[in-house]
Amino acid sequence: MQTNLRPDLINTPKGIEAERILRSCVHCGFCNATCPTYQLLGNEDDGPRGRIYLIKQMLEGAPATATTRTHLDRCLTCRNCETTCPAGVEYGKLVDIGRAEVEAQAPRAPLDRLYRRVVRFGLLSPRLFKLALSSAQRVRPLLPTALQSRIPAPRMPGELPTARHSRQMIVLEGCVQPALSPDINAAARRVFDAIGISLVAAPSAGCCGAIEQHMNAEEAAKTTMRRNIDAWWPLVAAGAEAIVVTASGCGVQIKDYGHVLAGDPAYARKAEKISALARDPIEILLNEQPDRLAALKPRHARRIAFHPPCTLQHGQKLKGKTEKMLAGLGFALTPVPDAHLCCGSAGTYSIFQPELSGQLKQQKVQALETGKPELIATANIGCQTHLESGTPLRVVHWLTLIDPAAPLAP
Repeated sequence: MQTNLRPDLINTPKGIEAERILRSCVHCGFCNATCPTYQLLGNEDDGPRGRIYLIKQMLEGAPATATTRTHLDRCLTCRNCETTCPAGVEYGKLVDIGRAEVEAQAPRAPLDRLYRRVVRFGLLSPRLFKLALSSAQRVRPLLPTALQSRIPAPRMPGELPTARHSRQMIVLEGCVQPALSPDINAAARRVFDAIGISLVAAPSAGCCGAIEQHMNAEEAAKTTMRRNIDAWWPLVAAGAEAIVVTASGCGVQIKDYGHVLAGDPAYARKAEKISALARDPIEILLNEQPDRLAALKPRHARRIAFHPPCTLQHGQKLKGKTEKMLAGLGFALTPVPDAHLCCGSAGTYSIFQPELSGQLKQQKVQALETGKPELIATANIGCQTHLESGTPLRVVHWLTLIDPAAPLAP
């Protein structure tokens, strides 16, 4: 795709990256065939190709409008289009540039900005979020059924192993996951302990930065990334083998630290190292010796439907890996039609685009229930919470299924 960027963008880091991505697009439209919002709305501007054109026009000098923002807001950033694209267009990076451009040229209405700021503050304050969630859980039985489904039931972490192994890895605690589902990282600690690896956390590390970055708070996101790097660096220097990220949405973000902070002379090298160390649990477990994994084989392997989050299969390119391991451990995986499509959670998308998110959730739940599973497993806290509100089946993180402390599975 030929480009003619505005003079103020030429030879800037943003302009160079945008031009590189735009020029790789060959207009084929294969991306639209797998775009969830294009399938729902049938509008060219609500598919990747149309959004690429909108971004191109802005970067070449066309004014951004509220309509432009609406089409970019509707994008899930699921990156299904990247998996489909024969030309390797890095759409996820381009849409971040486009959203920042719209935010600068066509600011949101004051009430909209206030709402987004409140949501961001609430999600990024672990203490406030935990207080709000626990309060909602206490009154849950008194609420109408429709509201009850939106409030996840409490989950218990259980006893945690001590850090006793010479092999150690860092685990990201995250922002909302410790309150919503503390059993996930607890299960991860027990799973890794069973194969001779201790997971240790850095208390001062928090949110990965994805919430801020995808809400166009770029500088705040970079500050968050630097804080995490500072928190993890002593553990990295002490020999930690990897950074284990049990939420695939956080994993894809941390693997991008090196790219986001590439222009920061004080953090570029460290950020690149952190990205190189970031691992989804499946990447580590599949590389361990089979005899070590025998400790994770459950006594009662259930019939499950697995939902691979977009951030796992399209963002981290780990499609089919978790399913392979679960099947190898004896679980019966039921068929899931259109497993490549997004469930509609997509970070804060379900908050700001509830109608589209709800339609996608309904489609995904129907697909997951097709094979009549006993429960649904996934690899991301956002997907887990979102799907749980749309099905009577229990939705869990797959690590809890192989947790040695819960051999019968939840």
